Amino acid sequence: MLKQVTPYNSEQSKKSQVEDMFDNIAPKYDLLNHVLSMKIDVLWRNKLVKWLKKDQPQTVLDVATGTGDLAIAVQKGTGAKVIGLDLSQQMLNVGIEKISKLNKSTQIEMVKGDAENLPFGDDHFDGVTVAFGVRNFENLEKGLSELLRVVKKERSVYILEFSKVEGFLGPLYMFYFKNILPLIGRMVSKDNRAYTYLPDSVNAFPYGEKLRKILLTVGFTRVEYTKVSMGIATIYKATK
Repeated sequence: MLKQVTPYNSEQSKKSQVEDMFDNIAPKYDLLNHVLSMKIDVLWRNKLVKWLKKDQPQTVLDVATGTGDLAIAVQKGTGAKVIGLDLSQQMLNVGIEKISKLNKSTQIEMVKGDAENLPFGDDHFDGVTVAFGVRNFENLEKGLSELLRVVKKERSVYILEFSKVEGFLGPLYMFYFKNILPLIGRMVSKDNRAYTYLPDSVNAFPYGEKLRKILLTVGFTRVEYTKVSMGIATIYKATK
């Protein structure tokens, strides 16, 4: 059983707390994301899109889309029609404005919804993507099963998620991740818990072979993965 790490340690469900957290930090989310990752997250998304492009998808669902960075990258990189889905309306609002400025409102639709109860039929999408979202699922297996359900047979779900840096740089990165990053996050976002939850949730989350086994257990037939930036993050391709 996975350890349940929540943003605010309150009596609310993890789902409600995650929604509240992202509503709270939405105005500063993009700024913090790019500053704290030194924009390396852009390279990670582009690598995922390059992998997805080989499938020549016409329709893609981007789950936990947030402010739409991956949805935009997917649309630009593949030309597919993209639906971005997220729990947080405030995050979606930032994304909608961003997409409008890019004149991509007809190609990218933003929808409020729950990853564990997707409002789409079976075998619906040519591809499904999730960047830094599966870690926030209240029930990981249920969420992954929903991603499996809505993707077409022989098609794939692409997951970009934090993992752990191994080797001699591991302790140095972990010090930054557990001490410096939350401090900057608190100062800029004014949310005392959101950027402490980030390293806590990463530490508790299965990655690499462990996540691969979970993906196979829920029903995917084949799972490949590749580490990026010395293991700070990992991209998984899970095929139905």
